[in-house]
Amino acid sequence: MTLHDGRAGGDPRRFGTEAFYASIGRAFVAMCAVVPVLFLVEALDVGLGIDFDLAGGIVPRHIDGLDGVIFSPFLHADFNHLYSNSVPLILLGTFVLAAGFRRFLWSTLVIVLVSGLGVWFTGSPNSVVVGASGVIFGYLGVLLTRGVVERSWWNFGVVLLVGLLYGWQLLGILPTDERISWQGHLFGLVGGVVAAILFRRRRTEEDPYDMDSPSLQV
Repeated sequence: MTLHDGRAGGDPRRFGTEAFYASIGRAFVAMCAVVPVLFLVEALDVGLGIDFDLAGGIVPRHIDGLDGVIFSPFLHADFNHLYSNSVPLILLGTFVLAAGFRRFLWSTLVIVLVSGLGVWFTGSPNSVVVGASGVIFGYLGVLLTRGVVERSWWNFGVVLLVGLLYGWQLLGILPTDERISWQGHLFGLVGGVVAAILFRRRRTEEDPYDMDSPSLQV
């Protein structure tokens, strides 16, 4: 009977294995590739003068602004707005994506819908809301909630890191600045909590991918 932790190679969902760290690296590269796309969209918006923000942003309680629920995360008011969102999007998105592409995809979809529809129903009808902030707060909600519902030391570690780096951003869910869509932040966070619960990893006694325990071979 041999007890080992499988750190050479191993499963990418298992903390401490080479595959696990490789998955973090791949997720980081993937998220870094997303940001140039956002910059390209903003460059086209500025260069062509089409005003993508007005065409694709969320206009609360207006039917013609409902499509912004899907398009608004790709749009930003200006390059400064995009710069401020880029680093947290890469960092938080990396940790969410590292847990699996399908979970990331479905979680992002839930966050976008909950955040966008929340803004559409509760935002000011005289505003146009754009930006990836709702998604960022959603990823924050995913990571915070995973640490609780999945009871993993790895997730608790991520929660601690995220809390130290971005815990102050939780103030963004409060109506402190009329130029900032606090509704998008609040509903994004709610969407992340919902996604983390819906798509949580359920362990069983036969589950060989427990991140917090060594594997047992007989």
